Amino acid sequence: MVRREALAARLFFLLAAACLLPWVGPAAALAAGIFFSLLLGNPAPERIARGAKLLLQVSVVGLGFGLSLGTVARVGSRSAVYTVVGIALTLALGALLGRLLGTAGPVSTLVSFGTAICGGSAIAAMAPVVKARSEEVAVSLATVFTLNATALLLFPAVGRLLQLDPAAFGLWAGLAIHDTSSVVGAASSYAPGALAVATTVKLTRALWIMPSVLGAALLARSGERPKFPLFVAGFVAAAALRTALPSLAPLFTVLVAVARQLLVLTLFLVGTGLTREVLRRVGVRPLAQGVALWLVVSAATLAAIATGLIPPL
Repeated sequence: MVRREALAARLFFLLAAACLLPWVGPAAALAAGIFFSLLLGNPAPERIARGAKLLLQVSVVGLGFGLSLGTVARVGSRSAVYTVVGIALTLALGALLGRLLGTAGPVSTLVSFGTAICGGSAIAAMAPVVKARSEEVAVSLATVFTLNATALLLFPAVGRLLQLDPAAFGLWAGLAIHDTSSVVGAASSYAPGALAVATTVKLTRALWIMPSVLGAALLARSGERPKFPLFVAGFVAAAALRTALPSLAPLFTVLVAVARQLLVLTLFLVGTGLTREVLRRVGVRPLAQGVALWLVVSAATLAAIATGLIPPL
């Protein structure tokens, strides 16, 4: 047993190091992480989860060096209305599906909130407000995480099948995929032009964690106060530096390349979180609610973009 664990640990570090090679893409890294975890288990779940979260934040800030502040402001402001409408409709539909499927309560709220805004981060912020038990949080996270992994692999395939242009795909991914890591991973594997739109739209969604949790806390008479996601401010600051110091463009290009490869490593670490234990925790009803809600949101958003109801940013 000890020898098997040692071999698994060595293979983990070997695969993680391979993810830093420039020819390894986000989809391959995520798939490698999932297969590794399902076959050999996760060697250090809590430490790897913390590392993945930190690396994701660093990667997002680094991607900001590839955008001008004007682009961030334009995309963020134009997508704000669609973001608010999408969040409201997703939460309402999630509540309805929760009642129909018998998952009403904290799990239904957390799955809906994670789908509407920002996956695991939104679930973690809302959990204390709805007084969710640890197992309810675990089930919600497992449900959303499973769909995140699916989205990263499925969205680029659908986008290519429908021949979506990069900007349209980035908008779709930013509005319809749960977690920041999967949004950025799907966009970066699709086309370079999709990444800027997807990242900015997704971070605009993430900003709604605070007001949404505060509103829910007021309704529930809870004293919970969410923290502002500092990496969003870092992303904007990086774009501001890019705009203010155009002479350093070669340096910023290198930083963006490093950030993209760190994101690949992040997705490998994220993939290792999909363990057999996590899959066992996902009950049929929460998963059914999550899948139904995600499919409706994804399809409706794609249809709105394709028909011009949501115009290009």
